[in-house]
This record gives sequence, C-alpha cells and structure tokens, in this order.
Amino acid sequence: MKIALDVAAGDYGLLPNIRGAVIAAEQWGIDVTLVGPAAQTRQELAARGIPSGDNRFEIVDCDSIIAMAAEPAAACRSNRNASIMVCAELAAKGRTDGMVSAGNSGAAMVSALWHLRRLPDILRPAIAVPVPTLAGMSVLLDAGANVDSKPWHLLQFAIMGSIYARHILKIERPRVGLLSIGEEKGKGNDLVKETFPLLKCSGLNFFGMVEGRDIPAGGIDVIVCDGFVGNVAVKLMEGMGLALFKKLKGQVLDNLFYKFGGWILSRPLGQLKKMLSYDEYGGAPLLGVNGNVVICHGKSNAKAVAEALRVAKDMAGLGVNEQIKKTLADMKLNFEMSGV
Repeated sequence: MKIALDVAAGDYGLLPNIRGAVIAAEQWGIDVTLVGPAAQTRQELAARGIPSGDNRFEIVDCDSIIAMAAEPAAACRSNRNASIMVCAELAAKGRTDGMVSAGNSGAAMVSALWHLRRLPDILRPAIAVPVPTLAGMSVLLDAGANVDSKPWHLLQFAIMGSIYARHILKIERPRVGLLSIGEEKGKGNDLVKETFPLLKCSGLNFFGMVEGRDIPAGGIDVIVCDGFVGNVAVKLMEGMGLALFKKLKGQVLDNLFYKFGGWILSRPLGQLKKMLSYDEYGGAPLLGVNGNVVICHGKSNAKAVAEALRVAKDMAGLGVNEQIKKTLADMKLNFEMSGV
C-alpha cells in the first residue's frame, strides 16, 4: 500500500512529516511517496538512517506549497504544480492508494475534487472528524467542507459516516444522531427539520436529535450536521478540552497538597491528555471523493502524521469507498421504489 504525503505542508513543515512517514513505514509497512523539496527530504531521511535507495520511500520533487491563509480555489487554479495538487494527481493516476496533507484543508478538498472527482451519486463530500468521548470514539461530519448544506446532503453524510464508523472505528451498528438545539422533533432550523424524516426512513440506526452537550458523553457514534455548525462544534470541543486539562494541571502544580499527591494523578492526567490529543487519531478523512484522502490538523506532530497515513491505508485496504458506492446505489433504489 502506497500513500502520497504532502511533506512540506503544515505549521511545522518538513520535520514532523518525514518522521511520521518513517514511523508509518516501520510500524505498518506503508510505502510513502514524499511530495516536496527533494534535496531537503533526502537530507532528513538520511539523518534518520534511511538510505537513498530505500524502496519504501519515493520522492517527488516539488518546491511549491499552498499557504494556509490562501484562498483554496484560486490558489489551486493558479498553482497546479503545488504539492497538494501533485498528491491528488498521483492518487488519481493510480500511482498511490491515497493522500495525506496537514496543509490548507480547503486546498485539500479542491485538489481532491479537481483530480479525483466525487463518487457516483455523491452530492457533496464531507470532512469526518474523529471525536473522543467517554464511551469511545465517535465521528462528526461535516466538519467544514460545506458551509451551506441541504437535507439530502446530510442524509449522505450520515450514510458515509456510518460506513466509516463500521469499517474504520469497528462499530458494528453505528448510532446516528442529528445535531440540533433540542431532542424534540420540532426543534431546529429548516435544514434539521427537513433532514429528520429522511434519516428516519433511511434504514440507518437513527437515534434522533442530539444536542451539543450529548457529544462528549458518547453513545452516538455518528453526529451529522452542516459544515458551519460542525466546524464550530469541533473547535469548541478541542479548545475546551485543552483549557480544562491546562486548568487541572495548573491546580495540581500550584497547590502544595495536590503537588504532594501529584504522582497519584500523573497517570489519569496522562490518559486525559492522550484522549484529548488529535495526535492519537491522525487526521480527518474527506469522504465522498473517489479516493482515500486524509486531512491532518495543521499542528500535527510525527505521531499524528503517521496515524493519518495509517487511516488512509485502512480506508484503501478495507474498501470504504466501494462500500459507500454500494450503499448509496441500494438506498437510491429503495427511495425510488418507495416514492420518497
């Protein structure tokens, strides 16, 4: 299995990407195509004892990247040789089985749509973010690919999220929840109200409406919403989790009594930090495109990059896109027969 890596992308540049590629190759046998500045890439590999002829690593020379602050569509149109565009092109041509980037997430989506296109019958792709909860791992989508969505888009998000949860998160029958401002059926905006009946008759394991406060507790495996709400929710949870951890750690260090017993708390604090860290979960897959695309957090370290490469490998190996295509085709037929 070979995955293209946008090696110079992200807030920290080349180093964590190279380290992540080496970890992925050593732990999971992933071959990595490193798309970025060739001379620097060879130098960093050599510093880690990787010889130039190592078949696990292919280098594709590319000195151009799309900046984090760039407008995605315009930047991709004007710079078709940028590393993220090259990654998508390699995947589209079958030279790799997927791609990973910690760069501009909008550019990742544009490049994927440009070269890989959408899966058949998919109206919009969606970013599916893994969400740690007290009950285990959930997935929320859309987390920012689409600011404005329609009911049929959210239905497809739910289908894709359920397939991802079943095959990648290993949840046998994922419970689907529609994010709203209350659990009652009549609450929410027009989008939520019109999506509810579609999900109810979809054949998915639809739980009903869920509120934002329900997400951290767990119990809902697939949280469905439009990209605007989803992006706000994910970033709020990320920021709140880190703030609470920082506050708790500060209380332990500032209080003599707590400091004396700090060794007792060190293990649970470490477990809490691990649970809240995106390093543990890799990146967020872009579901709905005709390829295996994983978008990393811009601040990803080597472990996060390695995990993202693993997710891309698993998506390709387990045939997630094939499952999405089959499920959509079957559901489309069922809706047509029922007159929905």
